[in-house]
Amino acid sequence: MSDPSKPSSATVTPTETAGEQVAAPQETPHPSEKDELSGSEQPFVQHLVELRDRLVKSAIAIALACFVLSLYPGPADLYDILAAPLVAHLPAGTTLIATSVISPFLVPLKILLMAAFLLALPVVLYQVWAFVAPGLYSHEKKLVLPLVISSTLLFFLGVAFCYFFVFGQVFTFIQSFAPKSITAAPDIEAYLSFVLTMFLAFGMAFEVPIVVIVLARMNIFSIEKLKSFRSYFVVLAFIVAAIVTPPDVVSQLALAIPMCLLYEVGIWAAQIFIKNTQAPEDQD
Repeated sequence: MSDPSKPSSATVTPTETAGEQVAAPQETPHPSEKDELSGSEQPFVQHLVELRDRLVKSAIAIALACFVLSLYPGPADLYDILAAPLVAHLPAGTTLIATSVISPFLVPLKILLMAAFLLALPVVLYQVWAFVAPGLYSHEKKLVLPLVISSTLLFFLGVAFCYFFVFGQVFTFIQSFAPKSITAAPDIEAYLSFVLTMFLAFGMAFEVPIVVIVLARMNIFSIEKLKSFRSYFVVLAFIVAAIVTPPDVVSQLALAIPMCLLYEVGIWAAQIFIKNTQAPEDQD
C-alpha cells in the first residue's frame, strides 16, 4: 500500500518540467500597429479580371460619349467649333481647305474621338482610381486622389486657356505679318495637327504645380532647393516655350509666363500638401 504523502508517478513535478519549454501566449498587436492592408490581398487572376472590367467600363463610357456627340453637335460642327478662332481671323469669305480626298471625313472623325475621350475622362479616371485605391494606405490615398483630380482640372484649364486666349492672339499676330498679295487658306489636317500640339503643350505646361508637389513630397528636392531653382526655371520655361510653340513671340510668352507663375503656385501648394499627406509614423 502506497504512502499518500509521497507524490504519485502521474503527478508532474517542477523538476520534471524543468527542461521543457512552455509556449508563451502570443501578444495581440495593438490596433495601431496592424497593417491596414492585411487580409486584402487578392489572387493575380482576380486582379486581371478586375482590370478587364475597369477597361470595359472605360471603353463603354467613351463609346457613349462618342454616340452622344455624334448626335449633337455632330462631327462637322465640332470641327467648326475647333476652327472658329482661326476662321475669325481669316479674310472675309475665306475658309479652310482639304488637300486630301478623305480628309473631310477623317478629320472630323478624329476630333469626335478626341472630344469623346475628354468628355468621358472623369469616368476613365474614376475607373483607374477604383482599381488602384484598394492597394493604397490611407495616407497614400490622401496623396494620390487630390493629385489625380487637380492634374485633370489643370490640364483642362490649360486647354481652355489656349483655345480662348492664346489662339486669338497668335492668329492676329500671324495675320498682321501676312502680305496683302497672299490669301491664307490653311489645310484642315495641318490645322488639326497644330491645334493638338498646342493643346498638349499648354495642358502639360499647366501641370507644373503637380510636378513640383510630387518632387517635394517624395523628398527629391526640398522646398528651399525648389525656391533657389527659380531663376533657372525661368530660363527653362522660355526654352520649352520656344521649342513647342510656333516661332512667334506671342505664343512663347503665353506659355512661358504661366509656367513661371504656376511654378510659384506649386511651391506654395507643396508646403501645404506635405503637411496633410504624411504617413502616421512621420506625424508622431
